[in-house]
Amino acid sequence: MNDPIAVALQRAAGHQRRFDARFADYFASLTDAAGGALEIPPRGGFPARALELVRELSLRGGKRLRVALLHEAAALVTDEAVPGLDEAAISVELLQTHGLIHDDIIDDTPRRRGGPSTYYAYRDEFPERPATALALAVLAGDLAAFLSVRVLLTGDLPPARALAMAAVHADAGATTVTGQILDLERDFHPAPDAELLHTVTEYKSTRYSVLAPLRLGLLAAGADLAPYDGELRAYAGALGIANQIHDDWLDLFGDPAALGKSPGSDVRSGRRSYVLAALLASADETERKVLEGALGDPDCDDETLRRIRRIARTHGIDRTLRAEADRYARRAAARAATWHGRWRTQAVEFFEHLPAWSVTRDR
Repeated sequence: MNDPIAVALQRAAGHQRRFDARFADYFASLTDAAGGALEIPPRGGFPARALELVRELSLRGGKRLRVALLHEAAALVTDEAVPGLDEAAISVELLQTHGLIHDDIIDDTPRRRGGPSTYYAYRDEFPERPATALALAVLAGDLAAFLSVRVLLTGDLPPARALAMAAVHADAGATTVTGQILDLERDFHPAPDAELLHTVTEYKSTRYSVLAPLRLGLLAAGADLAPYDGELRAYAGALGIANQIHDDWLDLFGDPAALGKSPGSDVRSGRRSYVLAALLASADETERKVLEGALGDPDCDDETLRRIRRIARTHGIDRTLRAEADRYARRAAARAATWHGRWRTQAVEFFEHLPAWSVTRDR
């Protein structure tokens, strides 16, 4: 196989397969009295149901990009098995589960990863008690967050390394919450500028989806982060922006079957994404009325969404945003290319070619 992007994807797919089996085993261990079990109340059914829903959403998939980044970060410095990588991977994916559950509450999202969101699963179970359904969904997200720290601190890592990795993880979680808060503030701006959008992207997603896996993988492998943290931030920042622009593009122009959810969630939730900010800046008065009438309307119909897509294409926003995502992807790739000669070639090539895939994927 000579295509470097295909090689990177093959490596990522291998990490995903191994991780998915390990993740399932982890959830089994939480209820296994033989060891490692989570103590849940012996009476009542709600706690076990919350854990079940966390498990269901976690195991329904996703790209597992964080897992691949983490393993390849460790592979930058060693080709040997690294203790703690499985726990770190479980940790970042549980933090992702926490974020998805809470995001779906904030955005009132019915479906996630091809199935019901946790919030809507509870709404279906308690149609006459919406406040209870909301509370249970919030608490299920909280459960995933605490489990994500627990897995790092209850494994077999040396105590000092476990604490260092838990500190990175906790920092990523805290900054992600501040990013989510800024994300809500962003939508009070009629047309946020690029710097505000980049800041939201960095704090809401890049810090935990890219930077934290890089740091955790290197820490697990015994590397000192201090000399390289600026480079890691630069790579993560560019890749994070490329990813987010492409995610926003997919939300309006993507294939629902590939996405595992209905497109248009940004429009229906009123989120000023990269795509919608560009639309609002380019639209004429008549087009702006269409956009403003749809933004924040959870009942926005498919015909209105099709009209918004036509407006976007008329102004070339679909092409412009794809070009912008590609520009940031090339910036990330160029940063990774400077790692040759310092770190192991195969892993460097993974980071060098991953950005190109991140802006061509269909989900």
